Amino acid sequence: MSGGAPVASPRESKGSTKIAVPVPVHQKSRRTRNSTRPPPALKNGRKFDPQEFLDTIGEGRKALLFPKKQSVFTQGDPADAVFYLQTGKVRLTVVSKNGKEATIGILSEGSFFGEGSLAGQPLRMGTATAMTDCAVLRIEKKAMVDTLHRENTLSDLFVAFLLTRNIKYEEDLVDQLFNSSKKRLARVLLMLAHFGKEGISESVIPKLSQETLAEMVGTTRSRVSFFMNRFRKLGFINYAGGVEGGLQVHSSLLNVVLHD
Repeated sequence: MSGGAPVASPRESKGSTKIAVPVPVHQKSRRTRNSTRPPPALKNGRKFDPQEFLDTIGEGRKALLFPKKQSVFTQGDPADAVFYLQTGKVRLTVVSKNGKEATIGILSEGSFFGEGSLAGQPLRMGTATAMTDCAVLRIEKKAMVDTLHRENTLSDLFVAFLLTRNIKYEEDLVDQLFNSSKKRLARVLLMLAHFGKEGISESVIPKLSQETLAEMVGTTRSRVSFFMNRFRKLGFINYAGGVEGGLQVHSSLLNVVLHD
């Protein structure tokens, strides 16, 4: 795991934390898939409360801070913990043997990641990198397993949480196979803006280059540029000013997904 700055958790003193040495990451060519985030509620109507779940864990958790572009963990690292994203956005990528990189997810606050360690995964299959400044809770594998065994109700909710996210991955695949690049771009922008999450969307999403959006959608940069200009002229999006230069996405962009 790369070295995030540790912060004190309720049951740990500041002196008990350690910083790991970052693993170097080579520059690769990239091809990207759609962003992902877990849904706010389960089908049975009971909302999954991550904080309630995390409060049941005693020893074995550590709060860390990761600045923008810092790796949380790197492909090939030992898979010895699960992570919970408290604030910020994290990008999940995988690099193939021939050096091609694919983004398999962009996670927002309230997301678990690195759960492959619970299924016996010895090494990380991908890399997790902070897209913005992030606050992350690192939960050791043993502590997570013990809590899942001890807290049956919360264990059921956690499993349902992961299964629902897998359904989301299937939806991403269908979107990639059957929808036009225009619809895929609109869908990615709406997801990054959290549209549909308890009726609230972010006013500005983190800055992403058109090249990155093209990789996420699976099309060319020129096509992204063409559609982004069209979306802007139609009032679906606005470019925010300032140093960060984020992007404001309006709910009217949903018309592209539903009706075009």
